Order: sequence, then C-alpha cells, then structure tokens
Amino acid sequence: MKDFFSKLVRSGGADRTTASRGDQEDQLKRQVAALYGLYTGVLGAEKVVLKAGKLGTLDLMRSDRLDERVLALQKLVFEDPTIDKLPTLNEIPAVLNEIEDELADLCARRTVEDRIEKKIAEKMEERHQEYVQEIRTQVIKEESPANAENPQTLKKYALLEKLETRKLTRSAMELLRPAKLDEIVGQERAIEALRAKLASPYPQHLILYGPPGVGKTTAARLVLEEAKKIASAPFAKDAPFIEVDGTTLRWDPRDVTNPLLGSVHDPIYQGARRDLADSGVPEPKPGLATDAHGGILFIDEIGEMDPMLQNKLLKVLEDKRVFFDSAYYDSADASVPKYIKKLFEEGAPADFILIGATTREAGDIMPAIRSRCAEIYFEPLTPKHIEEIVYNAVVKLAVTIEPEIPRLISEYTIEGRKAVNILSDAYSMALMRVGQDQQQVSITKEDVYRVVQVSRLSPYVNRKATATLEVGKVFGLGVSGYLGSVIEIEAVAFPAEKSKGSIRFNDTAGSMAKDSVFNAAAVVRKLTGQDLASYDLHINVIGGGRIDGPSAGTAIVAAIVSAVTGKPIRQDVAVTGEISIQGRVKAVGGVFEKAYGAKQAGIETMIIPQENKADIPEGHLGLTIKPVVTVEEAMAILFAESEIVSA
Repeated sequence: MKDFFSKLVRSGGADRTTASRGDQEDQLKRQVAALYGLYTGVLGAEKVVLKAGKLGTLDLMRSDRLDERVLALQKLVFEDPTIDKLPTLNEIPAVLNEIEDELADLCARRTVEDRIEKKIAEKMEERHQEYVQEIRTQVIKEESPANAENPQTLKKYALLEKLETRKLTRSAMELLRPAKLDEIVGQERAIEALRAKLASPYPQHLILYGPPGVGKTTAARLVLEEAKKIASAPFAKDAPFIEVDGTTLRWDPRDVTNPLLGSVHDPIYQGARRDLADSGVPEPKPGLATDAHGGILFIDEIGEMDPMLQNKLLKVLEDKRVFFDSAYYDSADASVPKYIKKLFEEGAPADFILIGATTREAGDIMPAIRSRCAEIYFEPLTPKHIEEIVYNAVVKLAVTIEPEIPRLISEYTIEGRKAVNILSDAYSMALMRVGQDQQQVSITKEDVYRVVQVSRLSPYVNRKATATLEVGKVFGLGVSGYLGSVIEIEAVAFPAEKSKGSIRFNDTAGSMAKDSVFNAAAVVRKLTGQDLASYDLHINVIGGGRIDGPSAGTAIVAAIVSAVTGKPIRQDVAVTGEISIQGRVKAVGGVFEKAYGAKQAGIETMIIPQENKADIPEGHLGLTIKPVVTVEEAMAILFAESEIVSA
C-alpha cells in the first residue's frame, strides 16, 4: 500500500538530486498537491476544512509558499498543532515521506473500516428483516388464532366443554364439614391455643398432634379466616391457605422435580419454554412454598415427609426465600429475562406460617422441626362428642333419626369424620329403602346396622364397665398413639403342691409385661403373706393385646391378689401405674390419653400414680381421678372392702 501511494505521488520520476532547484520545487509542489488531494479524498472536503479550522492551518493551506503548505499538511495528517517548524527545501522530501506513510496507514484503516461497516449494515438489514417477519407472524396469530386449531383439537375442546356442563351436587363430607369454629366438637382447648398462636401480631409455626378425624385441618383453615379479620394480625384478606399431604412429597436428589420448594427446568432435558430453550436459558419454577407466601402452608402428615426434604424446608423457614441454582444460568447473558435473573439472584419469596399436622407421636418428628414450632395437642373424642357430631350432621342433612342412633354410631368409632361417614351412608340406605321421591327421610337403627355390616365395622369398645364385683378380673389402661384403651386382665389361682406351683402368662403380651408379673408376685407375697409357689397361677390379657411398658403392673397385682384371696374387684374402676417390688406405684406415660379410653368404656373412677397427678386435670371428662402412692392405697379403692383379707 505504501509503495503504491509513493508511486502515485511521484509520477514523472524526476530525480530530485539531479534536477535544478526550480524543477525540484515544482516537482515538490505537485507532490504536495497530490497528497492534499489524497487526504481530502479519504476524509472528505468538509471534514478537512473543519479539522484545519481546529488546528489553525487554514491560512497555511492557502499560502503560496511550499514550506507553509507542507507544514499545514503535516499538522493535518498527524493531527498535532504543536508542530510549528517550517521545513527547508532539503527537508521537505523526508517530511513528505513520513506523510505518505501515515496516509498509507490511514487509507488501509479506512478500507478495513468500510468493509466492516458494510458487513454490519448487511447484518442489521438481515436482522431487521427477521424481526419484521417475526412481528408479522405474531400479528397474524393474534388476528387469526383459529389458524392454530385443527379438527382434532376442536373436537377435544368440544368434549371438555361438554364435561364442564356436568356437575354433581356437593358430597356429604363437603356439606357436613364444620363451617365455623364452634362446630368443631371436643377441641375447645386446642382451638383456644391455635387462636392465641396464629391470630396474633407475631404468629408462630405450629405442629398439631392428635388422632385422625378430630378437625385439625378444618380448625387451622377456620382460624386463618378469623385471623384475617384482626387488624393486628399480619395476614391480608387474600392470604392463601395451601394444603398438601406430606406422604405425597418426595425429595428428588437430582432436583428435577420438587413441588414443595420448586425446581429449575433446564433448556435441554426438562422442557423450558421454547423461547428460553432456544437461547439456552433455564427457567425456575416456584413451588408450594412460594404459593403460600403471606399465608399458611399446611402439611398434613408432616411426619411422613422425607428427612432431606424436611431439612430443605428448614432452610426456607430461616431465609423466608427459596433459592435456585442451575449450571445453565449465566448472569452475564443479555438474553435472560428480568424475572429469571431475579429468581436466580434474589430467590423466590416464601414468607409463610408452617402448620404441620400428624398422627404420630412427638418423638417421631424431626427435632429441628419441633424446635421451630409451637406444639398443640388435639384430644381424642368421647362418645358424647361423637353423639354431638351426629346430631349436628342430622340438622344439616335435614333428616329425622331414631333416638338411639347417635349412641349406636358412637360405639363404632371415635373419629368425627368416620361418624359423619356412617350417618351419610345410613342416609343413602334410607333413601334406597323409602324411594328417592320421598320428601322427608327417616334413618332407622336398621339402616345403621346395614352400613356397619357392609363396612365390616366392629364396636370400638368391647369391654364395658359395670357396677358389679368380680374375682380375679381388673381393668387396666393402655395407650397407642393418641388413643387410650381399656385392657381387661384376669387371673385364676389353683392350689398346688408346696413349692411346685407355676405362673403362666400370655407370650404375646411382651417381655415388659412378664417382668411386671414377676414384680407383682413379690408384692403379692408382701401384701397377703401367701407364697405364690404354692399356686398354679394363670394370668391372661383378654384379647391377647401387647402391653408396651410396665404400666400394667398395679393392675396385675390386683388381679393376682383377688385370685389368691378370693376378694372381688370393682368393675367400674380402671388402674394404671408401674409397680415396684417395694409396693410403690410409679409414674407412667400417656395418662391423659388413657382417660379417654376409660371414658369410652364407661369407667367412672381412674386410679393413677401420685407422680402423674399434674398430667391430668381434676374431674377430666367427668372421671373421678384417684392418685395413689402405694399399692395398698390402690387395693383399698379396687376391692369392695378397704382391707385385704388373707385367703
């Protein structure tokens, strides 16, 4: 390029070293004029004039003197206003060579820039055409959406529309579900605690314990509705109540799916939106935790959740946000939409109150979850509660019933939900019996018995308390989960040859119960003076129930003493308590639940260890609670007389 411009400005080939001074000056003038012309051709006349004005070279450019014109050209080409030395005639050729080199570089740059600008213009035009075509396609779709349909899709749409026209009436469970807090029977204390902890300026995370069918979910939902009306509570009028079953939530170690906390759909394998997949952008999908933002996330059977998922939920409870991560996310990618960038960098909001419900015991729940939650226990229902639930359901169903039906249903269940199911099934039976056109439906005991037979139900309590006295038979108390039950223990003693007697006991009752029998044998000898080695003693737990723990010790002592001495035992009294070989009645667990089992069986008096006195309110469920310290005190209550008479 340099050689080309050198030849261009040196046309004629005059030899500067041999030409005369006049000829040399003429040659240089022509060369300077050629360089001016070339420079003007590269930049344009207007730009050259503007630049000359800034550099102060206009007068020098118009001068007739060669050295001044060269100086002006030198300032313009090098853009240096500090050059002020006029070159001599001998210096001018060297200066012109430098100017030629600079002009050659300038021309080369301009040529490359022009080529790049041309390509940029072509690309912009191409993109513009694509953009216009995309807009045109979008407008066409908006103007004529039917173009996306075909006969098959239209047929399926018509089928869906037809299905929408078919509606059933509300289910019986929906009709009979409590609509107000005062319709939830038998949970006054639990609801009071729930209100205090939820309808507050500072609501707490909660865990609700209790047997199934007692109203845990309904109570939580209704208390939220009540809290929305309180000005000091943080819940807005549209605060959500998101309900999910913990048994359906599973943690995916690949984090492909997570309906509770949300997941990220990557653009390759998980089907992100097409416009995002085309540009390789992952799409976060917030889960139920974000749906519950500002309200309540209710997890039923929270104890069944995967431990790893529970740990992840703990992190959300602390941060009040759900954070997402993906190897496909690039924060510097300009094609990432704002909402995706916000989700990745700031997380999704998840400020909610967690309410977990469970039928498990507290020890089965992860300690980290329990430490962050207040705990409320819902109580088992008594027969009177079941009867009240049945009466309320009868009013809502607008039917008549025989007076014995509420009591009859209460014999087959201790769950409010199950009681309502039995009544609604009996209602259906009555409709089938009298005809669908009957205005007034009356439910009879026979309808309930038919439901019981078809559903293979059996009475919840087979052992009933009586006002009679029996030898060798006593009511103990057990508990399983949150449900107490009456354990019927009987004993019979036969005289045997001295020191050749034996003791037999249910193998299925468990090793702990066998230990209680041997402890009881020592206590019986202390109380009666009788050596049990002189008797063949048979102790039986009717029904073969397994006894977990030593709580049947006092009851076993009473049965053995009665069998050996022949003294009768009251059948309206139940007893619980571990027995020590010194004859003391020690504390046991589950006393509160055992009281419900006693009430269900019609027991009037309940004997408990003195150490458990604070565990149960006085007069609870109408029972007479008798705390005792020693086995003698328990025997005085259990036996018809206050003293034990030796056989």
